[in-house]
Amino acid sequence: MHPLRGIALKLCAVMCFIVMISLIKAADVPAGEAVFFRSFFAIPVILVWIAMRGELRDGLKVQSVSAHALRGALGTFAMGTNFAAIVLLPLPEVTALNYTMPLLVVVFAAMFLNEKVGLFRFGAVGLGLFGVMVVMEPNISLASGGAVETTQMLGVILVLFSATSGALAQVHIRNMVQVEQTSAIVFFFSLTASVLSLLTLPFGWVMPTATEAAFLVGCGLLGGVGQICLTSSYRFADASLVAPFDYASMIFAVLIGYFVFSEVPTLQTLVGAAIVIAAGVIIILRERYLGIQRGKARAAKNPYG
Repeated sequence: MHPLRGIALKLCAVMCFIVMISLIKAADVPAGEAVFFRSFFAIPVILVWIAMRGELRDGLKVQSVSAHALRGALGTFAMGTNFAAIVLLPLPEVTALNYTMPLLVVVFAAMFLNEKVGLFRFGAVGLGLFGVMVVMEPNISLASGGAVETTQMLGVILVLFSATSGALAQVHIRNMVQVEQTSAIVFFFSLTASVLSLLTLPFGWVMPTATEAAFLVGCGLLGGVGQICLTSSYRFADASLVAPFDYASMIFAVLIGYFVFSEVPTLQTLVGAAIVIAAGVIIILRERYLGIQRGKARAAKNPYG
């Protein structure tokens, strides 16, 4: 275990994903087209990574085609709706709303995996969803009776669709890893997303300029590198240690949003994001505590421990 290396890799992954999203925002092409570039140009990076791990021959074996197809469909929808939202909302706001995903994973794990979730974690989920409402409120404008900004409201809806689909995908992956190899899950997701994104070709793809094409290819390469860094970070440190560093994405999003897109986050967005982050950290710490308790219980039952 090398905790500092694990943390560094996690921060690298977070930075890759934020820069990737920023390139999508700058390119401003249809979401399906962005999904294609993000997925297709990640494949070479992933293949090199699999080859370096010595898993090129056996690491791509598939046990359940239908499981990979479902993971691909959920992930592609999550990616596409997120890419569609990023051109409608400021980067920090999209980032804050995406923090809904780990909260929904807790709920869906209880619903579909029969995981035991106590009042403590459900309370944290409730706190996080309150934070999401704080971020959403200016766009909904219902409390003040103001007019609804259609474009921004559509962006909020798209992000929430993305977070819901992403959470369902994560819960599904928890089942898949019991029988499928990580390298196969990562590779076939990119392949499936590349194919599915082509279905949107009749709905307004555009010929990107040289600059836009460079941005789009770059987002695919960064997506691949980010996925590798993310996966590798869990090899060097416990998940409970590196997981909170996901929230560093808000710092990166605020900086990139301000200096690149001239987006100044509102105080309400920052307050709501802080509430959601606090709820997420509470869940992570609770998971760590329960993991330690389960470990002690197993040790106590082992007469040879």
